[in-house]
Formats: sequence, C-alpha cells, structure tokens
Amino acid sequence: MDITVEELKERLDKGEALNFLDVREDYEYEEQNLGAKLIPLGELPDRMDELADWKDKEVIVHCRSGARSGRAKAFMEGQGFTNVRNVLGGILAYNELD
Repeated sequence: MDITVEELKERLDKGEALNFLDVREDYEYEEQNLGAKLIPLGELPDRMDELADWKDKEVIVHCRSGARSGRAKAFMEGQGFTNVRNVLGGILAYNELD
C-alpha cells in the first residue's frame, strides 16, 4: 500500500526512524532532500546490496512526482521486498503541504 505525503510528513515531523529511499538524481537531491538515502533509479539494480537489511521491513520510496519511485517499488518487489510504499505525488506534492 502506498503512502500519502500527509502521512509521510506526520511521521517525519515526529522524528520517526524510517527506511526512506530517494530515487531522484544527485542534482535533485542537492536542491532539496527529506533525509532519505539517495540511490538514483538507474543505479538501483547495482546497489541493492545496500538495502538488504530493509528487505522485510517497511521501505518508503520517493522521487519528484511518484513515477520513478513507482518503478523502484515494482523493481524492489520483484527482488523480494515485502513492504515497499511509494510516496504518492512525490516531493512536488510534499512541497504543497505548507
């Protein structure tokens, strides 16, 4: 099940420790990041070992609009991840919350 930006913001504001993945590019991450681990979508297949500890845990994935993170979610599920949640609307929707 995916996650709304409202739920994400609430959990971040509480300081909750999340398995949080950003699949945007480096330059996008430098402009704004929400504290997630950065692995650009194109590098994800080669860097899955970095996420091995998250395999059976909730993983929240975001990007700019929700499209790349949706692809990342599908890929990760294909790799055996059991609880991957895409941030609906991505950072664009998150920025509209305030």
